[in-house]
Amino acid sequence: MKKVVLSLALVAMMFVSCKETEANVEEATTEATEAVEAATETAVETVDSTATVAVEAVEAAATTEEVAK
Repeated sequence: MKKVVLSLALVAMMFVSCKETEANVEEATTEATEAVEAATETAVETVDSTATVAVEAVEAAATTEEVAK
């Protein structure tokens, strides 16, 4: 009888442990997804601003070249 009770207790502990692990994995996945989305937004903003500065520099160089002619 003790073996049966101990076996059931062990199975119950493993079940709870698996549920906790699953919850932790889901939480970690959500946090990782949010971090990646934030990093992506920052990267897009940086690339956009860099492209704008590059376009302005090219336009300024073209204007200077036209004035020099």
